[in-house]
Amino acid sequence: MKPSTLLLCAAATIGIQTTQAAPVLLGIGSLSGSSDLAGLSGTLENGLSPNTLGGMGSGFTYAGGNTYLALPDRGPNATSYAAGTPVDQTVSYIPRFQTMSMTLTARTSGLAFDVTPQLTNTTLFSSTTPLAYSAGSASLPSGAPSNNDANSFYFSGRSDNFAPGNNSLNANNARLDPEAIRLSNDGKSVFVTDEYGPYVYQFDRATGERTRTFTLPTNLAIAIPNGIGNTEASTNTSGRTNNKGMEGLAITPDGTKLIGIMQANLLQDKKNSVRIVTIDIATGATDEYAYQLTDGSGVSEILAINDHEFLVDERDGKGLTDGTSASVKKLYKIDLNGAQSVLGMSGDLSAKAVAKTQFLDMKTALVAAGISAADIPAKIEGMTFGQDVTVNGVLNHTLWIANDNDFLNIITDSLHPAGVANPNQFYVFGVTDADLNNAYIAQQIASVPAPQTITLMLSGLGLLGLWQRKTRRLTKAMAKRCKHFTNSLNPPTLAGTGNIA
Repeated sequence: MKPSTLLLCAAATIGIQTTQAAPVLLGIGSLSGSSDLAGLSGTLENGLSPNTLGGMGSGFTYAGGNTYLALPDRGPNATSYAAGTPVDQTVSYIPRFQTMSMTLTARTSGLAFDVTPQLTNTTLFSSTTPLAYSAGSASLPSGAPSNNDANSFYFSGRSDNFAPGNNSLNANNARLDPEAIRLSNDGKSVFVTDEYGPYVYQFDRATGERTRTFTLPTNLAIAIPNGIGNTEASTNTSGRTNNKGMEGLAITPDGTKLIGIMQANLLQDKKNSVRIVTIDIATGATDEYAYQLTDGSGVSEILAINDHEFLVDERDGKGLTDGTSASVKKLYKIDLNGAQSVLGMSGDLSAKAVAKTQFLDMKTALVAAGISAADIPAKIEGMTFGQDVTVNGVLNHTLWIANDNDFLNIITDSLHPAGVANPNQFYVFGVTDADLNNAYIAQQIASVPAPQTITLMLSGLGLLGLWQRKTRRLTKAMAKRCKHFTNSLNPPTLAGTGNIA
């Protein structure tokens, strides 16, 4: 029996009421820079580079060792480019995921670790079958990426890249606004959710090619898609709310089920009733449950503790990038065991909502660490368990939380008139077995080579150009297992990868 379990049992035996400990902030890291490793040429509609780095914390997941996968959303559309365009300023940014190494280095004072992120690869999402792109207009070019060829059709963040006459679940649509990512247990696939459909796709981790589309319940779909969000919202009475589709995704530790969660209520549901959608990976069978918002305006992520308990990231839109001070950034713990299905229901789902308990008030924890509420990111969106560490002799499961910085590296607003850096941030919390009632089960991810960027020679308009493209990393060995760190006082150490088979 673990010491933490023994203490809890002893306290219960003598009638002492125990209080669950709170997760502890162990370190903070940031990734700055202006370009990722996609190696694309040209410019986007708003004049920015198609390699613009940002949005890294829209989705975030552990891949074993010190490797993590980060997911930007539909691209740098916070920079406007033309009034009146029917695309909500969205651009032909090719959705992608980033492979990163995250190094923890022990400190002798302050937080336990320095956190050093490093970008190691960029993988673009594509389809081997043709996708539906916008033909464009006099003021707007075609929505088809110039990188398409006979065998690869790239997804795009542009909101008008869909086939009219179909509902929003049409898998042939090229538009993709990815918001969550999880890794399969064999390490070879990534599962990605999106806001436009919503969609849940499976992609080959090495090449970025889509290999499967999961069929979602039709009540999530809007009947009449539109490239302008407000128009889309005004012409539909059911389905996902504009720009608030399937925001979060969990995978059970045994790798058999996906659990998606919508950001906000469906149009046919009462406000604050949010849908959870479970998917059996083998059969594709789905079910739906309800989650009731407490004080946040939406949900950004869901993370598995075990096969039935999950952490839910509930937040508002206040904080850095919004020009306000952060207010609600909380994690709640829920349990789907015994939860009532809401499949086929609509309206007020609050009576059917899963039970929830607050697990972490992240805003309070960061303010206690000396961070101003005005400097806490508005969009706390990515969440994953990572490698285990030992701090002061206690085993901690690391809980990583990341932000979507909207591709804006500098923010100037009323709270920061002189401007302030707005990098991709990574917050690492230590969570003990006692915090999780000794119920945590780590996902068992097989050791496989990570993707590798290769350079291909392509022909275009009679000219040869080099560009870095979707790739296969078949030769690189698995990332080195985490080091054990020591310091002369109360040494925090990496305790091993924990969830690598």
